[in-house]
Amino acid sequence: MNQGSATNQSANSAPSGAKAVSSFSTWDRLSFGVAHAFATAVAKLVGIRGLYFFGRSFGSLEWLINYKRRRRFARAYRKIAENKPSGSEIRRTSREFFCRSRCDKLFYLILDSIPKDKLQMHFVIDNKQALDDSLAKGKGVYLAVSHHGAHHVTAMLLAIYGYRVALVRDGQESGLRKFVQDRFERLHPELPRMQVIFADAYPRDIYRCFKDGYILGSAMDVSRVRQAHQQFEEVTIFGERRKFLSGPLKIASRCGGVAVQVFLTSEPNFRYRLTVAQQLLDDTHDADISNAMQLYATNVEKHVRSHPQELTRI
Repeated sequence: MNQGSATNQSANSAPSGAKAVSSFSTWDRLSFGVAHAFATAVAKLVGIRGLYFFGRSFGSLEWLINYKRRRRFARAYRKIAENKPSGSEIRRTSREFFCRSRCDKLFYLILDSIPKDKLQMHFVIDNKQALDDSLAKGKGVYLAVSHHGAHHVTAMLLAIYGYRVALVRDGQESGLRKFVQDRFERLHPELPRMQVIFADAYPRDIYRCFKDGYILGSAMDVSRVRQAHQQFEEVTIFGERRKFLSGPLKIASRCGGVAVQVFLTSEPNFRYRLTVAQQLLDDTHDADISNAMQLYATNVEKHVRSHPQELTRI
């Protein structure tokens, strides 16, 4: 399935249980509206590249003054590093973490202000053919992501390019995500909506996504039990035994969908890369969930050690 065919298949259709944008407060609408207007004005004045350097400058200022978050990152970095990092490595990487985080939010905020043809210069899918070939089978594709990288930026870009996308997310969605998607649904009704399925819901909506040929993405490196029906597998990662969420992977196997592991990386000048790294399950129904989960954990460990600035939860 290519981008065009994804769009033609009822671009705005959605599984009946998928959530649209939840309501958000008047204060959120006002505050994000002001921030959106300011960021858009800066982009028009100095260009996208100038806005990127503005974001890095703002992130560097945050790094200087937010010592508590800086310490949390340092603790998280030491925990995942293969070798003990030096003080200069921690300072350099933590500053990059702050800059990356601020720039991701800025770009996400003004996505609706950037023409679609220009957005093509900001998004790359490595091994895209493998993703399209998997979608062409018509049984959906599960993208196994982790809590690293700009999830919403990447998912929105996939939707803009015609892919039907659904994310399994925590029910406590941020005001920024609600604001941005609300603007897209009002200003660009012709584009596919990025659907959100809340993680504490029962899995019938996930089954519908596979049945309707969606790209379904979720992070499996979750150990918190929200509902009794959720399923976990124990894996080894960073020298520890942890339980990771395995429910969506098992549903993909039951539905005959393909499951692939992907990584999201932010690059200079608001460029984003989705790397289709490895197939975890094919569509033969001959699934070894335990081995697939351990393979997923091993790949996450390698990626995070190579890109520590992509840490999200610290």
